[in-house]
Amino acid sequence: MMRTDGYLLDNRQTEAGERFDAFASLFDPTTFRHLEGFGVGPGWRCWEVGAGGTSVVSWLAKKVGPTGRVVATDIDTSRVAPAARPPVEVRVHDVGTEEPPGEGFDLVHARLVLVHVPDRERALRSMIESLRPGGRLLIEDADPALQPLACPDEHGPAEKLANRLRTGFRRLLTDRGADLSYGRRLPRLLREAGLRRVQADAYFPLTSPACAALESATIRQVRADLVTAGLATDEEIDRHLANVESGAMDLATAPMISAWGRKG
Repeated sequence: MMRTDGYLLDNRQTEAGERFDAFASLFDPTTFRHLEGFGVGPGWRCWEVGAGGTSVVSWLAKKVGPTGRVVATDIDTSRVAPAARPPVEVRVHDVGTEEPPGEGFDLVHARLVLVHVPDRERALRSMIESLRPGGRLLIEDADPALQPLACPDEHGPAEKLANRLRTGFRRLLTDRGADLSYGRRLPRLLREAGLRRVQADAYFPLTSPACAALESATIRQVRADLVTAGLATDEEIDRHLANVESGAMDLATAPMISAWGRKG
């Protein structure tokens, strides 16, 4: 996650660590499957954009070994700082406004980042420019507009409330410049940027303990924003959090679309 100035889901907030843990549980298997398919291995030079937490960075570090390099960047590096030991270099960096932190990378990866970056076009161009010829780009971003519901099976009052709060959350994101239909455009954008062998898939967790943990942490993190904007009351939020804690709802996330290609 990249923005801290006006960004709704600031890394410095208490719930951010819980959200990163939930993201790792939900999405690391998909991310690692793609990276394994690229053949990431000893000596690779990798840029992890908007690293947030440590799970992907640590995985890459083990794969590239002492002869490789992993540059992990974010505007707020407090959560990824514990991984800052060779071959990992942690840098404060804004992918939407600054030049790349190097060149000749074998791999550039960003997960759940660009949807929040105001100048997404510049960020994507910067990431591609930093690749060596033949280098791989993997962009993974959510598409909340493609599946906007917290509970696709809206069969009772608890599910209706969950979906209303998810609608409020999406409005807060949109008000801060997030593009909630960005994920579906990734394959076309990678092709238009000149990448070759572009492919994409999507992962859509429908229910799991990590989905519930992510929902609880997110709603607690944006609670004050929802109330201030008149999108929910404290009583409604308390009721929803209790419903989540009960484990009786099938809570979903937005689909995460993974798109990848090779620089010519």
